[in-house]
Amino acid sequence: MKILLTGATGYIGKRLLPSLVRMGHDVVCCVRDKNRFEPPPSIRQHIQVVEVDFLEEKTLSSVPKDINAAYYLIHSMSSADDFAELEKTSAQNFCKSLEESHVEQVIYLGGIVNTEVLSKHLLSRKAVEDELSKGNYRFTALRAGIIIGSGSASFEIIRDLVEKLPIMIAPRWLKTHCQPIAIRDVISFLSQSLLEPKTFDNAFDIGGPDILTYRQMLLRYAKNRGLGRRIWTVPVMTPRLSSYWLFFVTSTSYKLAVALVDSMKIEVVCQPNKLAQNLGIQPMNYQEALNAAFTKIESNEVISSWKDSLISGRFENNLSEFIQIPTHGCFVDKRSVPIRDESKTLDRIFAIGGDTGWYYGNWLWQLRGFMDKMAGGVGLRRGRTHPTTIHSGDAVDFWRVLYAKKAEKRLLLYAEMKVPGDAWLEFKIESGCLIQTATFRPKGLWGRVYWYAVYPFHEPIFGGMARKLVG
Repeated sequence: MKILLTGATGYIGKRLLPSLVRMGHDVVCCVRDKNRFEPPPSIRQHIQVVEVDFLEEKTLSSVPKDINAAYYLIHSMSSADDFAELEKTSAQNFCKSLEESHVEQVIYLGGIVNTEVLSKHLLSRKAVEDELSKGNYRFTALRAGIIIGSGSASFEIIRDLVEKLPIMIAPRWLKTHCQPIAIRDVISFLSQSLLEPKTFDNAFDIGGPDILTYRQMLLRYAKNRGLGRRIWTVPVMTPRLSSYWLFFVTSTSYKLAVALVDSMKIEVVCQPNKLAQNLGIQPMNYQEALNAAFTKIESNEVISSWKDSLISGRFENNLSEFIQIPTHGCFVDKRSVPIRDESKTLDRIFAIGGDTGWYYGNWLWQLRGFMDKMAGGVGLRRGRTHPTTIHSGDAVDFWRVLYAKKAEKRLLLYAEMKVPGDAWLEFKIESGCLIQTATFRPKGLWGRVYWYAVYPFHEPIFGGMARKLVG
Protein backbone atom coordinates (compact mmCIF):
# COMPACT_ATOMS: atom_id res chain seq x y z
CA MET A 1 0.00 0.00 0.00
CA LYS A 2 0.99 3.64 -0.43
CA ILE A 3 1.23 5.55 2.84
CA LEU A 4 1.60 9.30 3.34
CA LEU A 5 3.90 10.18 6.25
CA THR A 6 4.01 13.76 7.51
CA GLY A 7 6.62 14.78 10.07
CA ALA A 8 9.11 12.40 8.44
CA THR A 9 12.08 14.36 9.82
CA GLY A 10 10.71 14.39 13.37
CA TYR A 11 11.45 12.18 16.36
CA ILE A 12 8.47 9.86 15.79
CA GLY A 13 8.46 10.01 12.00
CA LYS A 14 12.09 8.92 11.64
CA ARG A 15 11.31 5.79 13.67
CA LEU A 16 7.97 4.98 12.08
CA LEU A 17 9.31 5.21 8.52
CA PRO A 18 11.54 2.07 8.56
CA SER A 19 8.78 0.16 10.37
CA LEU A 20 6.32 0.94 7.58
CA VAL A 21 8.85 -0.07 4.92
CA ARG A 22 9.51 -3.37 6.73
CA MET A 23 5.77 -4.02 6.61
CA GLY A 24 5.99 -3.83 2.81
CA HIS A 25 4.50 -0.38 2.25
CA ASP A 26 5.63 2.32 -0.13
CA VAL A 27 5.89 5.57 1.81
CA VAL A 28 5.49 9.15 0.60
CA CYS A 29 7.45 11.36 3.01
CA CYS A 30 6.22 14.93 3.38
CA VAL A 31 8.98 17.31 4.46
CA ARG A 32 9.25 21.09 4.57
CA ASP A 33 12.90 21.03 3.52
CA LYS A 34 14.46 18.19 1.52
CA ASN A 35 17.89 19.28 2.72
CA ARG A 36 16.96 18.04 6.20
CA PHE A 37 15.90 14.58 5.06
CA GLU A 38 18.51 11.80 5.01
CA PRO A 39 16.71 8.42 4.83
CA PRO A 40 18.79 5.26 5.33
CA PRO A 41 20.13 3.91 1.99
CA SER A 42 18.43 0.55 2.65
CA ILE A 43 14.91 2.02 2.34
CA ARG A 44 15.33 4.72 -0.33
CA GLN A 45 13.88 2.59 -3.12
CA HIS A 46 10.65 2.25 -1.13
CA ILE A 47 10.05 5.94 -0.45
CA GLN A 48 9.09 9.07 -2.33
CA VAL A 49 9.92 12.52 -0.96
CA VAL A 50 7.71 15.54 -1.53
CA GLU A 51 8.33 19.04 -0.23
CA VAL A 52 5.18 20.40 1.45
CA ASP A 53 4.58 23.12 4.01
CA PHE A 54 1.06 22.66 5.36
CA LEU A 55 1.02 26.30 6.42
CA GLU A 56 1.44 27.27 2.74
CA GLU A 57 -1.64 26.35 0.72
CA LYS A 58 0.22 26.76 -2.57
CA THR A 59 2.43 23.72 -1.74
CA LEU A 60 -0.47 21.30 -1.18
CA SER A 61 -0.51 20.16 -4.80
CA SER A 62 2.67 18.18 -4.09
CA VAL A 63 0.67 15.65 -2.07
CA PRO A 64 -0.12 12.64 -4.30
CA LYS A 65 -3.73 11.50 -4.73
CA ASP A 66 -3.16 7.74 -4.97
CA ILE A 67 -2.48 7.09 -1.28
CA ASN A 68 -4.26 4.49 0.85
CA ALA A 69 -3.63 5.95 4.32
CA ALA A 70 -1.88 8.87 5.99
CA TYR A 71 -0.16 9.73 9.26
CA TYR A 72 -0.36 13.22 10.72
CA LEU A 73 2.69 13.63 12.99
CA ILE A 74 3.09 17.39 12.81
CA HIS A 75 3.44 18.96 16.24
CA SER A 76 4.72 22.29 17.47
CA MET A 77 6.19 23.17 20.86
CA SER A 78 6.67 26.77 19.82
CA SER A 79 6.17 29.53 22.36
CA ALA A 80 4.75 31.86 19.70
CA ASP A 81 1.50 33.50 20.78
CA ASP A 82 -0.34 32.21 17.72
CA PHE A 83 0.99 28.64 17.69
CA ALA A 84 -2.48 27.16 18.30
CA GLU A 85 -3.88 28.97 15.28
CA LEU A 86 -0.92 27.85 13.18
CA GLU A 87 -1.43 24.23 14.20
CA LYS A 88 -5.14 24.47 13.36
CA THR A 89 -4.35 25.96 9.94
CA SER A 90 -1.84 23.20 9.26
CA ALA A 91 -4.43 20.52 10.08
CA GLN A 92 -7.06 22.20 7.89
CA ASN A 93 -4.67 22.39 4.95
CA PHE A 94 -3.71 18.75 5.44
CA CYS A 95 -7.38 17.77 5.20
CA LYS A 96 -7.74 19.96 2.12
CA SER A 97 -4.78 18.22 0.46
CA LEU A 98 -6.56 14.86 0.83
CA GLU A 99 -9.96 15.92 -0.53
CA GLU A 100 -9.40 14.42 -3.98
CA SER A 101 -7.29 11.47 -2.84
CA HIS A 102 -8.19 7.81 -2.31
CA VAL A 103 -7.13 7.86 1.35
CA GLU A 104 -9.07 5.41 3.53
CA GLN A 105 -7.66 6.27 6.97
CA VAL A 106 -5.78 9.06 8.75
CA ILE A 107 -3.87 8.31 11.97
CA TYR A 108 -2.95 11.10 14.36
CA LEU A 109 -0.66 11.03 17.39
CA GLY A 110 -1.74 13.57 19.98
CA GLY A 111 -1.68 14.04 23.74
CA ILE A 112 -3.81 12.59 26.53
CA VAL A 113 -6.74 14.91 27.31
CA ASN A 114 -8.57 13.38 30.26
CA THR A 115 -9.05 16.55 32.29
CA GLU A 116 -11.12 19.68 31.86
CA VAL A 117 -8.10 21.91 32.58
CA LEU A 118 -5.52 21.50 29.80
CA SER A 119 -2.29 23.26 28.97
CA LYS A 120 -2.17 25.46 25.87
CA HIS A 121 -0.29 22.78 23.96
CA LEU A 122 -2.64 19.94 24.93
CA LEU A 123 -5.60 22.14 24.05
CA SER A 124 -4.00 22.80 20.68
CA ARG A 125 -3.42 19.11 20.05
CA LYS A 126 -7.05 18.36 20.89
CA ALA A 127 -8.13 21.12 18.48
CA VAL A 128 -5.96 19.54 15.76
CA GLU A 129 -7.58 16.18 16.47
CA ASP A 130 -11.02 17.73 16.10
CA GLU A 131 -10.07 19.27 12.74
CA LEU A 132 -8.64 16.03 11.39
CA SER A 133 -11.75 14.07 12.43
CA LYS A 134 -13.87 16.14 10.01
CA GLY A 135 -12.27 14.62 6.91
CA ASN A 136 -13.93 12.21 4.47
CA TYR A 137 -12.01 9.14 5.69
CA ARG A 138 -11.83 6.80 8.69
CA PHE A 139 -9.99 8.58 11.50
CA THR A 140 -7.87 7.16 14.34
CA ALA A 141 -6.45 9.26 17.15
CA LEU A 142 -3.77 7.85 19.45
CA ARG A 143 -3.06 9.91 22.56
CA ALA A 144 0.22 9.53 24.43
CA GLY A 145 1.75 11.20 27.47
CA ILE A 146 5.43 10.94 28.39
CA ILE A 147 7.40 8.98 25.78
CA ILE A 148 10.51 7.17 27.05
CA GLY A 149 13.15 6.28 24.50
CA SER A 150 16.66 7.11 23.43
CA GLY A 151 16.67 10.68 22.19
CA SER A 152 13.17 11.60 23.42
CA ALA A 153 12.85 14.99 25.13
CA SER A 154 11.32 13.44 28.26
CA PHE A 155 14.04 10.81 28.60
CA GLU A 156 16.86 13.30 28.02
CA ILE A 157 15.45 15.71 30.62
CA ILE A 158 15.13 12.92 33.20
CA ARG A 159 18.67 11.83 32.34
CA ASP A 160 20.10 15.34 32.71
CA LEU A 161 18.37 16.01 36.03
CA VAL A 162 19.30 12.72 37.70
CA GLU A 163 22.88 12.44 36.46
CA LYS A 164 23.77 16.07 37.15
CA LEU A 165 22.01 16.73 40.47
CA PRO A 166 22.58 14.51 43.55
CA ILE A 167 20.16 16.74 45.47
CA MET A 168 17.14 18.43 43.88
CA ILE A 169 14.99 21.24 45.24
CA ALA A 170 12.20 20.78 42.75
CA PRO A 171 8.85 22.36 41.83
CA ARG A 172 5.64 20.81 43.14
CA TRP A 173 4.62 19.54 39.71
CA LEU A 174 6.99 16.63 40.35
CA LYS A 175 4.06 15.16 42.32
CA THR A 176 1.88 15.09 39.19
CA HIS A 177 0.94 11.62 37.94
CA CYS A 178 1.56 10.43 34.40
CA GLN A 179 1.59 7.15 32.49
CA PRO A 180 4.82 6.86 30.49
CA ILE A 181 5.09 4.73 27.35
CA ALA A 182 8.13 3.30 25.59
CA ILE A 183 8.88 4.67 22.12
CA ARG A 184 8.88 1.10 20.77
CA ASP A 185 5.29 0.69 21.89
CA VAL A 186 4.28 4.03 20.36
CA ILE A 187 5.65 2.82 17.02
CA SER A 188 3.84 -0.51 17.45
CA PHE A 189 0.51 1.21 18.11
CA LEU A 190 0.99 3.54 15.14
CA SER A 191 2.00 0.84 12.68
CA GLN A 192 -0.51 -1.81 13.77
CA SER A 193 -3.43 0.63 13.75
CA LEU A 194 -2.93 1.06 10.02
CA LEU A 195 -6.15 0.13 8.18
CA GLU A 196 -7.29 -1.86 11.21
CA PRO A 197 -11.12 -1.58 11.36
CA LYS A 198 -11.11 -1.88 15.17
CA THR A 199 -9.37 1.50 15.36
CA PHE A 200 -11.63 3.39 12.96
CA ASP A 201 -13.39 6.57 14.06
CA ASN A 202 -12.19 6.47 17.63
CA ALA A 203 -9.58 7.93 19.98
CA PHE A 204 -7.40 5.80 22.24
CA ASP A 205 -5.09 6.71 25.12
CA ILE A 206 -1.87 4.69 24.92
CA GLY A 207 0.53 4.18 27.83
CA GLY A 208 2.60 1.64 29.69
CA PRO A 209 1.37 -0.32 32.74
CA ASP A 210 2.93 2.05 35.32
CA ILE A 211 1.25 5.18 36.70
CA LEU A 212 3.98 7.26 38.34
CA THR A 213 4.67 10.76 39.58
CA TYR A 214 7.52 12.62 37.91
CA ARG A 215 9.38 12.33 41.22
CA GLN A 216 9.02 8.54 41.14
CA MET A 217 10.26 8.50 37.55
CA LEU A 218 13.39 10.42 38.53
CA LEU A 219 14.09 8.17 41.54
CA ARG A 220 13.53 4.96 39.55
CA TYR A 221 15.92 6.26 36.90
CA ALA A 222 18.47 6.93 39.67
CA LYS A 223 18.03 3.40 41.01
CA ASN A 224 18.45 1.98 37.50
CA ARG A 225 21.79 3.82 37.21
CA GLY A 226 22.94 3.01 40.72
CA LEU A 227 22.82 6.64 41.83
CA GLY A 228 21.77 7.90 45.25
CA ARG A 229 19.50 10.92 44.84
CA ARG A 230 17.40 13.09 47.18
CA ILE A 231 14.45 15.18 45.98
CA TRP A 232 12.48 17.79 47.90
CA THR A 233 9.53 19.58 46.34
CA VAL A 234 8.68 23.17 47.26
CA PRO A 235 5.52 25.19 46.49
CA VAL A 236 7.31 28.46 45.74
CA MET A 237 8.63 27.65 42.28
CA THR A 238 6.40 29.44 39.78
CA PRO A 239 6.01 28.13 36.20
CA ARG A 240 8.55 30.74 35.07
CA LEU A 241 11.09 29.66 37.72
CA SER A 242 10.40 26.01 36.89
CA SER A 243 11.08 26.72 33.21
CA TYR A 244 14.38 28.41 34.05
CA TRP A 245 15.24 25.47 36.30
CA LEU A 246 14.77 23.01 33.44
CA PHE A 247 16.54 25.30 30.97
CA PHE A 248 19.72 25.77 33.02
CA VAL A 249 20.03 22.19 34.29
CA THR A 250 19.03 20.24 31.17
CA SER A 251 19.77 20.48 27.45
CA THR A 252 16.26 21.71 26.60
CA SER A 253 15.67 25.08 24.99
CA TYR A 254 13.81 27.69 27.01
CA LYS A 255 10.73 27.73 24.78
CA LEU A 256 10.50 23.94 25.03
CA ALA A 257 10.97 24.15 28.81
CA VAL A 258 8.04 26.57 29.04
CA ALA A 259 5.82 24.22 27.02
CA LEU A 260 6.86 21.17 29.05
CA VAL A 261 6.29 22.84 32.43
CA ASP A 262 2.89 24.04 31.24
CA SER A 263 1.95 20.45 30.35
CA MET A 264 3.60 18.71 33.32
CA LYS A 265 1.32 20.47 35.80
CA ILE A 266 -1.58 18.37 34.47
CA GLU A 267 -2.09 14.66 35.09
CA VAL A 268 -1.89 12.54 31.94
CA VAL A 269 -3.24 9.12 32.83
CA CYS A 270 -4.84 6.84 30.24
CA GLN A 271 -8.56 6.15 30.14
CA PRO A 272 -9.06 2.36 29.97
CA ASN A 273 -9.51 0.84 26.51
CA LYS A 274 -8.88 -2.48 24.77
CA LEU A 275 -6.63 -1.24 21.96
CA ALA A 276 -3.48 -3.00 23.22
CA GLN A 277 -5.41 -6.25 23.60
CA ASN A 278 -7.02 -5.93 20.17
CA LEU A 279 -3.68 -5.25 18.48
CA GLY A 280 -1.77 -7.88 20.47
CA ILE A 281 0.59 -5.36 22.07
CA GLN A 282 1.94 -5.79 25.60
CA PRO A 283 3.44 -2.40 26.54
CA MET A 284 6.73 -2.26 28.42
CA ASN A 285 6.83 -1.00 31.98
CA TYR A 286 8.92 2.05 32.89
CA GLN A 287 11.95 -0.02 33.93
CA GLU A 288 11.93 -1.96 30.66
CA ALA A 289 11.60 1.28 28.68
CA LEU A 290 14.66 2.71 30.44
CA ASN A 291 16.68 -0.45 29.76
CA ALA A 292 15.69 -0.40 26.09
CA ALA A 293 16.74 3.24 25.80
CA PHE A 294 20.16 2.60 27.31
CA THR A 295 20.69 -0.43 25.09
CA LYS A 296 20.29 1.84 22.04
CA ILE A 297 22.52 4.54 23.52
CA GLU A 298 25.32 2.18 24.48
CA SER A 299 25.32 0.58 21.02
CA ASN A 300 25.18 3.98 19.23
CA GLU A 301 21.88 3.07 17.56
CA VAL A 302 19.88 6.20 18.40
CA ILE A 303 17.70 6.67 15.31
CA SER A 304 16.33 10.11 16.15
CA SER A 305 16.62 12.76 18.84
CA TRP A 306 14.47 15.72 19.83
CA LYS A 307 17.70 17.79 19.80
CA ASP A 308 17.80 17.54 16.02
CA SER A 309 14.43 19.25 15.65
CA LEU A 310 14.54 22.96 14.87
CA ILE A 311 12.69 23.79 18.10
CA SER A 312 15.80 22.75 20.05
CA GLY A 313 17.57 25.91 18.87
CA ARG A 314 16.85 29.33 17.47
CA PHE A 315 16.56 28.18 13.86
CA GLU A 316 13.13 28.99 12.42
CA ASN A 317 13.73 28.84 8.65
CA ASN A 318 14.46 26.20 6.05
CA LEU A 319 18.08 25.13 5.95
CA SER A 320 18.27 25.70 2.21
CA GLU A 321 18.02 29.45 2.79
CA PHE A 322 21.40 29.42 4.54
CA ILE A 323 23.42 26.89 2.53
CA GLN A 324 24.78 29.59 0.22
CA ILE A 325 27.27 31.43 2.42
CA PRO A 326 27.11 35.19 1.76
CA THR A 327 30.20 37.20 0.88
CA HIS A 328 29.04 40.81 0.88
CA GLY A 329 29.56 42.61 4.19
CA CYS A 330 31.03 39.54 5.90
CA PHE A 331 34.14 38.91 7.98
CA VAL A 332 36.04 35.76 7.05
CA ASP A 333 38.69 33.64 8.77
CA LYS A 334 39.99 31.17 6.18
CA ARG A 335 42.75 28.63 6.77
CA SER A 336 44.30 26.11 4.39
CA VAL A 337 46.42 23.31 5.85
CA PRO A 338 48.10 20.45 3.92
CA ILE A 339 46.72 17.02 4.82
CA ARG A 340 48.81 14.01 5.83
CA ASP A 341 46.05 11.40 5.81
CA GLU A 342 42.86 12.45 4.02
CA SER A 343 40.76 9.58 5.36
CA LYS A 344 41.64 10.29 8.99
CA THR A 345 41.08 14.02 8.57
CA LEU A 346 37.67 13.39 7.02
CA ASP A 347 36.73 11.07 9.90
CA ARG A 348 37.76 13.72 12.42
CA ILE A 349 35.74 16.41 10.65
CA PHE A 350 32.57 14.31 10.70
CA ALA A 351 33.07 13.37 14.38
CA ILE A 352 33.49 16.96 15.57
CA GLY A 353 31.59 18.25 18.59
CA GLY A 354 29.68 16.34 21.26
CA ASP A 355 31.85 14.02 23.36
CA THR A 356 34.66 14.31 20.80
CA GLY A 357 34.96 18.04 21.36
CA TRP A 358 36.56 20.59 19.05
CA TYR A 359 40.08 19.16 19.05
CA TYR A 360 41.83 22.24 20.41
CA GLY A 361 41.07 24.68 23.21
CA ASN A 362 38.01 22.75 24.38
CA TRP A 363 37.89 24.80 27.56
CA LEU A 364 37.40 27.92 25.42
CA TRP A 365 34.52 26.24 23.57
CA GLN A 366 33.02 25.21 26.92
CA LEU A 367 33.39 28.77 28.23
CA ARG A 368 31.64 30.09 25.10
CA GLY A 369 28.90 27.51 25.59
CA PHE A 370 28.45 28.53 29.24
CA MET A 371 28.24 32.20 28.27
CA ASP A 372 25.70 31.35 25.61
CA LYS A 373 23.57 29.40 28.07
CA MET A 374 23.65 32.29 30.55
CA ALA A 375 22.48 34.59 27.75
CA GLY A 376 19.52 32.31 27.02
CA GLY A 377 21.13 30.38 24.15
CA VAL A 378 21.44 26.65 23.56
CA GLY A 379 24.99 26.26 24.94
CA LEU A 380 26.95 23.06 24.34
CA ARG A 381 24.60 20.69 26.14
CA ARG A 382 22.83 19.32 23.06
CA GLY A 383 25.94 17.44 21.96
CA ARG A 384 25.21 15.27 18.93
CA THR A 385 22.99 12.26 18.32
CA HIS A 386 25.64 9.89 16.90
CA PRO A 387 29.41 10.03 17.55
CA THR A 388 30.46 9.53 13.92
CA THR A 389 27.39 9.85 11.67
CA ILE A 390 25.96 13.27 10.88
CA HIS A 391 23.16 14.54 8.64
CA SER A 392 21.76 17.83 7.44
CA GLY A 393 19.50 19.29 10.11
CA ASP A 394 21.28 17.63 13.03
CA ALA A 395 22.34 19.64 16.06
CA VAL A 396 26.04 19.68 16.97
CA ASP A 397 26.47 21.54 20.26
CA PHE A 398 25.47 25.14 19.45
CA TRP A 399 25.65 24.59 15.68
CA ARG A 400 23.10 23.31 13.17
CA VAL A 401 24.29 21.11 10.30
CA LEU A 402 23.38 22.72 6.97
CA TYR A 403 25.25 20.35 4.67
CA ALA A 404 27.03 17.07 5.37
CA LYS A 405 28.32 14.99 2.49
CA LYS A 406 31.32 12.84 3.32
CA ALA A 407 31.65 11.72 -0.31
CA GLU A 408 31.98 15.39 -1.31
CA LYS A 409 34.36 16.02 1.62
CA ARG A 410 32.31 18.94 2.92
CA LEU A 411 30.63 19.84 6.19
CA LEU A 412 28.84 23.15 6.73
CA LEU A 413 27.57 24.36 10.11
CA TYR A 414 25.41 27.35 11.06
CA ALA A 415 25.66 28.95 14.51
CA GLU A 416 22.67 28.76 16.84
CA MET A 417 24.44 30.42 19.75
CA LYS A 418 23.49 33.97 20.70
CA VAL A 419 25.51 36.23 18.38
CA PRO A 420 24.77 39.69 16.89
CA GLY A 421 24.64 38.33 13.36
CA ASP A 422 24.91 35.07 11.42
CA ALA A 423 27.89 32.70 11.55
CA TRP A 424 28.95 29.74 9.42
CA LEU A 425 31.77 27.24 9.89
CA GLU A 426 32.77 25.20 6.84
CA PHE A 427 35.19 22.30 6.44
CA LYS A 428 36.13 20.90 3.04
CA ILE A 429 39.02 19.03 1.48
CA GLU A 430 40.40 20.16 -1.87
CA SER A 431 43.70 19.45 -3.64
CA GLY A 432 45.23 17.72 -0.64
CA CYS A 433 44.40 20.54 1.78
CA LEU A 434 41.90 21.11 4.53
CA ILE A 435 40.12 24.40 3.89
CA GLN A 436 38.47 25.66 7.06
CA THR A 437 36.40 28.83 6.78
CA ALA A 438 34.62 30.79 9.49
CA THR A 439 32.24 33.41 8.09
CA PHE A 440 30.43 36.06 10.13
CA ARG A 441 27.76 38.41 8.82
CA PRO A 442 27.43 41.14 11.48
CA LYS A 443 24.13 42.73 12.40
CA GLY A 444 24.65 46.43 13.05
CA LEU A 445 27.42 48.05 15.07
CA TRP A 446 27.36 45.46 17.84
CA GLY A 447 28.04 42.71 15.31
CA ARG A 448 31.24 44.43 14.25
CA VAL A 449 32.24 45.06 17.86
CA TYR A 450 31.69 41.35 18.58
CA TRP A 451 33.92 40.23 15.68
CA TYR A 452 36.84 42.40 16.70
CA ALA A 453 36.40 41.47 20.39
CA VAL A 454 36.75 37.74 19.69
CA TYR A 455 39.29 38.07 16.87
CA PRO A 456 42.33 37.59 19.20
CA PHE A 457 40.97 34.11 20.03
CA HIS A 458 40.79 33.00 16.40
CA GLU A 459 44.35 31.76 16.15
CA PRO A 460 44.27 29.49 19.20
CA ILE A 461 40.73 28.27 18.44
CA PHE A 462 40.49 28.05 14.65
CA GLY A 463 44.20 27.67 13.94
CA GLY A 464 44.66 25.00 16.60
CA MET A 465 41.56 23.13 15.46
CA ALA A 466 42.70 23.07 11.81
CA ARG A 467 46.14 21.76 12.78
CA LYS A 468 44.65 19.03 14.96
CA LEU A 469 42.26 17.94 12.21
CA VAL A 470 45.12 17.23 9.83
CA GLY A 471 47.64 16.06 12.47
